[in-house]
Amino acid sequence: MVEYELVAGVDEAGRGPLAGPVVAAAVVLDPSTPIDGLRDSKQLTALARERLAEIIRERAYAWSLGRADAADIDRINILQATLLAMARAVEGLPTSPHHVLVDGLHCPRLACTVEAVVGGDRRFASISAASILAKVSRDAEMVELDCRYPQYGFKRHKGYPTAEHREALRRHGPCPFHRRSFAPVRDLIESASQAPGGRSDP
Repeated sequence: MVEYELVAGVDEAGRGPLAGPVVAAAVVLDPSTPIDGLRDSKQLTALARERLAEIIRERAYAWSLGRADAADIDRINILQATLLAMARAVEGLPTSPHHVLVDGLHCPRLACTVEAVVGGDRRFASISAASILAKVSRDAEMVELDCRYPQYGFKRHKGYPTAEHREALRRHGPCPFHRRSFAPVRDLIESASQAPGGRSDP
């Protein structure tokens, strides 16, 4: 196996929600300052993620966030928007990595070598760290969005298609941060436009 001097782990949060951005993080860990407890962000409580995110930001050799918003997702689809967010995260690193490990099946186009790793957030600490930073950052954005649009409950479900969220969509229609290319939102808009006296898409 080739040894690289600087290896960045990359992961994302927010592919499945009906609203909000997809956020990616890139992390280069410092071998001299290991971080205990790193694992897939989904296996951690919100409190544990917040604690670890603070430690990662303090101890990592380098880290960066990238995002693609709902308009990007609607324009180029969720897979391409995810790869765009990942590329932005890597490009935002203060030091360019020599190699990038990406969780999943697909790789963004980068100036360095890149490798997709299925289950990477359980196999590589740098990807676990990226998973945590991406999740914490995106959750914070959705809490802020909840302050602007409290009727949707973004603070609780973070934009995922829960029963509460779907009911709020039916009741209030989509807000500007909903992903109109996702079937539940698209179908609702089409139904409303075809109904007599139906409201227009905001």
